[in-house]
Amino acid sequence: MLDAAGLRVMRAIAEQGSFTSAAASLGYSQPAISQMVRRLEQKTGTILVDRLGRTVRLTEAGEILARHAVSVLAALDAAEEEVAAIAGLRAGRVRLMAFPSSSASLVPRALRLVRERFPEVTVRFAEAEPPESLAALRAGDCDLAVAFSYADVDVGRGEQDLEGFVARPLLNDPVRLVVPRDHRLSTEPLAHMRDLADENWIAGCPRCRGHLVSACTAAGFAPSVGFETEDYVAVLGFVRAGLGVALIPDLILASARTDGVVVLPIDPPSHRLVTVVTTADLQRVPAVRATLDALCESAQHLGAGGAAMPDGAPTVCV
Repeated sequence: MLDAAGLRVMRAIAEQGSFTSAAASLGYSQPAISQMVRRLEQKTGTILVDRLGRTVRLTEAGEILARHAVSVLAALDAAEEEVAAIAGLRAGRVRLMAFPSSSASLVPRALRLVRERFPEVTVRFAEAEPPESLAALRAGDCDLAVAFSYADVDVGRGEQDLEGFVARPLLNDPVRLVVPRDHRLSTEPLAHMRDLADENWIAGCPRCRGHLVSACTAAGFAPSVGFETEDYVAVLGFVRAGLGVALIPDLILASARTDGVVVLPIDPPSHRLVTVVTTADLQRVPAVRATLDALCESAQHLGAGGAAMPDGAPTVCV
């Protein structure tokens, strides 16, 4: 198999006209050049250089190698430069997927940090709920997936095998009860789940519906769900219109209109854990690592505003 060093020797011989001059241009010794040419001739099975005393001349096969060496070595040099740019964060591409409510607060600040610090790094973003984003990560269609899970439920929730993935907790996102302004509990400092058995509920995304059912079951009743929608603007609209109550995480409430509704903490308290998931190899890619760090910093900023950061270093989900 031909190698880059051999091609560089053939190009130098063609340009310099002798082993001695080729050696000087490449920083090799003359015997080293002779040895490399002999190895190339053994690999190709033909004579590449016609030796005429102190001068040399390329054979037809040697000229072919020297001619192709120009484009091959240019491509290799370009590849080395591109890889060096990626390693040095002068370039790079990251594919990020995140669930919708994080794309209004957590993600934008992180992407701004990446752009400010590494303007040549491109982050491509798409919204997806955890089942889809984790499947995309498994398939190699994204590099980072921002997902969430509720207390005592694995981020994969049985939908994806997370063995081998690396998951870094970002923040705890408290869940609140949202009621119409004229609701009987609207002036209370705290809403007890056990007191909500007779309410009509507005349910959100599938994971949030599962959490609603679990929270109500733990309080001793099955929720009566009157409306279901994955659009939390619509959920708040239904509550605002007096059609029911809802459990909504803080990340959603922080970027939504809450006029006409009252937001209450619940007892027992509940939260969802927001996590960024990647692979052990991808987290070592400089651009991916820079984006992951920016997400962590954005989460810390949000945490300073009220959401508690979970303890612990990155963990491998098994």
